Amino acid sequence: MKATIHSTEGFTLLEVMIAMAIMATSLVALMGLGSSSVRTHERLARITQATLLAQQKMSEAQKLGNTGQDDEGGFEEPFETYRWRIRYSPPPVPVAGVEMIQIAVLWGEEAKNDLVEFTSFIYQ
Repeated sequence: MKATIHSTEGFTLLEVMIAMAIMATSLVALMGLGSSSVRTHERLARITQATLLAQQKMSEAQKLGNTGQDDEGGFEEPFETYRWRIRYSPPPVPVAGVEMIQIAVLWGEEAKNDLVEFTSFIYQ
């Protein structure tokens, strides 16, 4: 009679393969999350920069007063990827001597809503 010894130590091949599959799935999910985080950070940086540029344009427009003429253009380096648009119109509630001004700073495609827009009022 031959005695057989069964060892219960260690892992079976199936257990190792299942653990590797779980690790691979987790790694793919984490890599996707990292990529998404980089894209979100880039978009937020663009929105922040566009907001600062829009504030600058609004200050310039308020300082110059009401020209009443819509205008648009681009920014100088290093902000050449951004462009601006100014629109003058009467306010929603007519008030004597008040003009509504809307300033938009755009980048990329306007259809994708890549813009920041400010609205203010100019008193004459």
